[in-house]
Amino acid sequence: MPREGKATRVIDIVRRDISTCALNDRLGDINEKVSSAGKNVCVVLNDEQIVLGRVRGKAFDGDPDTKVEDAMRSGPATIRPDVFLHDIGPRMHDRRVGSYIVTTALGRFVGILYRDDADRALDDQVKRDH
Repeated sequence: MPREGKATRVIDIVRRDISTCALNDRLGDINEKVSSAGKNVCVVLNDEQIVLGRVRGKAFDGDPDTKVEDAMRSGPATIRPDVFLHDIGPRMHDRRVGSYIVTTALGRFVGILYRDDADRALDDQVKRDH
């Protein structure tokens, strides 16, 4: 959608190349996909692309036959794509959050905003504005 101003929004820098998985997938089956993507996370989606949870970190060290449903963390914090970075960046630092899952208002997966990406974009924005 067209918008006025130069302020960067989440949608401008969200990472879309994130591994996704389903409840019935097994950790062993998704581990290689996640590793090759370079991020140790898999966002769990239903058939309508609604975010159900995520699997990350040490959960991948478990039994490869474990279903994603049993290894995931349900109900992760999400943000919307139209949020301004200058609003969310400080909150990420205050809460020591490394990333947020980005969804539409209906909960459909858009991507992930990483704090490092937000910091870089905010620094670039300050340089452009001065």
